[in-house]
Amino acid sequence: MLPIITADQRLAEPRGVKGVLVGRWGLGKTSQLWTLDAGSTLFVDIEAGDLAVKTWPGDSLRPRTWEECRDIAVLLGGPNPALRDDQPFSEGHHAQACRRYGDPVTLAKYRTLFIDSITVAGRLCLQWCKGQPQGFSERTGKPDARGAYGLLGQEMVGWLTHIQHARAKHIWFVGILDERTDDFNRRVYELQIDGSKTGLELPGIVDEVITLAEVPATEGAAYRAFVCHTANPWGYPAKDRSGRLDVVEPPNLGQLMVKLGAPEAAAPNPPSTQ
Repeated sequence: MLPIITADQRLAEPRGVKGVLVGRWGLGKTSQLWTLDAGSTLFVDIEAGDLAVKTWPGDSLRPRTWEECRDIAVLLGGPNPALRDDQPFSEGHHAQACRRYGDPVTLAKYRTLFIDSITVAGRLCLQWCKGQPQGFSERTGKPDARGAYGLLGQEMVGWLTHIQHARAKHIWFVGILDERTDDFNRRVYELQIDGSKTGLELPGIVDEVITLAEVPATEGAAYRAFVCHTANPWGYPAKDRSGRLDVVEPPNLGQLMVKLGAPEAAAPNPPSTQ
């Protein structure tokens, strides 16, 4: 029989914030690293776009393949005992990742993971999916885009869900925001990522969806801000499961996490220019 977790035990457990930070190019999403405590933050640099944080004093990882992205996830989230040893995120996969990268206890010092970006992770995943058996027609042997994209959705959702199981850690995925006009000439914003399944399911996986945007001011010029509520007047993607955030918050991820109940995640003195 599964052990019952009491309310006191549940409330005493360390619980990290899981969120997605999206925004258009050039608004300073990666620069939010400066607002986080460098000693307890790991920068997972998938995009190789770290010029804005070149002198940031924290540690980083640079995965360049989908297999490496999956290894990071299983080291963080631990093995899933329900899976066969030949499946991703299983005990067999976890043992292989430990042999490649060493004891996962080395990751224990990192309280926050900043993963930049989920958009590029999706591209790595799609490239990998196109080389798998599902990416080819069984009848003709030719590339099958439908099969590759179906596998892409499964892989990305499985990856995101497994990382979420690193309960004690704060995890932020960074993504690029696309803007388009729909058939009724309305502005529509959505996460830039290959395939539709990941973009549709992501808000249900994470706790927070935050858009970094230029918000129109009542008077004067527009200003940069975090948009945090689904019901915002600009139609930006946003969600606050905590209930602690206002519709608009200052564009400082460290301060935002303090408001979400994670004071140790904030940098003591982030540069005022970022």
